[in-house]
Amino acid sequence: MQKMQGRVLHNYARPGLARFEILPHPADLKIRAFGKDKKELFEAALFGMFKGANYQGKGKDIKREIKISSQDLPSLLIDFLSELLYLAEINQEVYYKISFKKFNNKNIEGILTGKKLKRIGVIIKGVTWHDLKIQQRKDGTWVATNYII
Repeated sequence: MQKMQGRVLHNYARPGLARFEILPHPADLKIRAFGKDKKELFEAALFGMFKGANYQGKGKDIKREIKISSQDLPSLLIDFLSELLYLAEINQEVYYKISFKKFNNKNIEGILTGKKLKRIGVIIKGVTWHDLKIQQRKDGTWVATNYII
C-alpha cells in the first residue's frame, strides 16, 4: 500500500496478470486496471472488480462461456463487467480469469473461470460510465479507470 494525498491506495497483482488499483472514493468502488494489451486490461478489470468488492469463492473451479458484442471499446468494457455481475448474481459465482477465444474492439468470446460464491464484502449494484477512461500510454500499456457502484 502507498499513501496518495492522505488516503490509502491499494495496489494488487496476481502472478501473470497486470495489476489494478483501488482508488480513493467516498461512496463507490473506483478501480484502475492495467494491461500490456487490451485482453490483459479486461482480465485485470475483471479481477479488480471482484477483488475490490471482496467477493470470495469456494470449491472447485467452474467454467462458463461468455459472448458479448458492443458498439466500441468503452461500451465493450462496460458490457463485459456488467455481464460478469449478472452471471455472478444469477449463478452465485465469482470469476477471476478469462481465456479469450475472440477479442476485438466490439466483440468478446471466451471461457470464464471462477468458483461458487462463498462471501461478498461489498454488494456491487452496477458498472457506470461515470469518469470512464480507456487509454494507451506511450509505453504501449493500456489503462482503464471506472466506477463500480
